[in-house]
Amino acid sequence: MNQDPLLQRITINPAIFGGKPIIRGRRLAVEHVLGMLAAGDDPDTLLAGYAWLEREDILACLAYAHRMVETERVEPLIVSGGA
Repeated sequence: MNQDPLLQRITINPAIFGGKPIIRGRRLAVEHVLGMLAAGDDPDTLLAGYAWLEREDILACLAYAHRMVETERVEPLIVSGGA
């Protein structure tokens, strides 16, 4: 699935939230939407709370998060045994 059209909804403006990713130039940060979803809010709750917000904006936030972590690698810390 090509997420590029969704990702175009995510913008950065240095004058808003210090340049953090926001939705369509509005004062709603991607991290805020992701935090609300992680806290258990469902998309309908977000849509009711922000009259201008669209379902595709929420999907764009999820696509953005996916793009940020898709190439992330975590190396395990190997601790030798013995004291």
